[in-house]
Amino acid sequence: MNSILVGIIPVFSYSIASILIFRELISGNPRHLNSIRFAWLGAMAHGIYTIHIFQQFNGFNFSFFNAAALVALFIVLLLLVAALDKPVEKLGIAIFPLAAILLGLDIIFPEKSHPISTENWRMTIHILSSITAFSLLNIAALQALLLAIQDQQLRSHNPKRLITALPPLQAMETLLFQMIGTGLLFLTVSLLSGFIFIEDLFAQHLVHKTVLSIIAWIIFSSLLIGRIRYGWRGNTAIRWTLAGFSLLLLAYFGSKLVLELILKRV
Repeated sequence: MNSILVGIIPVFSYSIASILIFRELISGNPRHLNSIRFAWLGAMAHGIYTIHIFQQFNGFNFSFFNAAALVALFIVLLLLVAALDKPVEKLGIAIFPLAAILLGLDIIFPEKSHPISTENWRMTIHILSSITAFSLLNIAALQALLLAIQDQQLRSHNPKRLITALPPLQAMETLLFQMIGTGLLFLTVSLLSGFIFIEDLFAQHLVHKTVLSIIAWIIFSSLLIGRIRYGWRGNTAIRWTLAGFSLLLLAYFGSKLVLELILKRV
């Protein structure tokens, strides 16, 4: 099976889904079944591509673009599952093009493989919980950005059609904190499994990842506590969410970007 041919299908599917969502937002048409169908098609094809890469390298290939494409798959799947009973499908306007770009880069620029065997169930728990946490909090960050734009537009008393097509502010905030709470749960599992199962957590370029992830955990935990005890919302929630996710982004991909693509080191 040719991985390039398999990878082209989800790239086109995500692109079509993005165009359809954009047209729905501009026209004000609330129907989103066609875009979601193409997104599901893209996710399934993306999954087949990931399985093919997994079999090719006998484990996860954690080169920079391949890891990014794998995370994009998790983000898309989590969004599609959430969209079954929550009004979050409009976030696809940002997530689906991003997934298409990351997958396309992985296809165009194949890198030297950095396989990680999943025979060790402990490592599998750590990897999957880390990816799931990052994916959920990525969706939360996008939700926060849309919330900020929506709030600014509503305050200007001249909201664009794109913004009025989104759920009400209160519903958007509720969804934001649901995503943060679930993401924080998986981030907790990721950190605990790392401390318990990884022999030397402060080796192999893991020091900054560990420190930044812990700081991000503190930020998201504080935000949830502030929400419960002091009713934090609005700009406070947006700033804390974006700050926490920025730290996770540096933790997960900062070193890989510098070491693999800039310094050409493993």
